[in-house]
Amino acid sequence: MPVIEYQQFIKAPVELCFDLARSVDIHTKTTAKTKEIAVDGVTEGLLEEGDTVTWEAIHFGIKQRLKAKVTLMEKPNKFVDIMVKGAFHSFVHTHMSL
Repeated sequence: MPVIEYQQFIKAPVELCFDLARSVDIHTKTTAKTKEIAVDGVTEGLLEEGDTVTWEAIHFGIKQRLKAKVTLMEKPNKFVDIMVKGAFHSFVHTHMSL
C-alpha cells in the first residue's frame, strides 16, 4: 500500500495547529482551486471523534465525493480519518503533532 508522508513545521501553539487541521471551514478555504466543499455530515466547525463529513471536489476533471469518518481523536496530538465511501480502494489519513 502506498504511503504519502508530509510534514509542515509551524511556529504556533500545538492546540491552534490541531484545531486548524480539523476545521472544515479552513479545509474548504485551502482547497478552493479544486472547489472542495463539505456537502453532508459535519459541514462547518471542528471535527470530533465519530463525526463524518462528505467532501465534494473536482479531481482529474471529474466531480467526486469522498465520505470520511473520524475514528480517533487524541487532542491535541493526533486524529485519524478514514474514507468510508469514495473512489479509492482505501484511504487512511493520520494527522499528528511532532
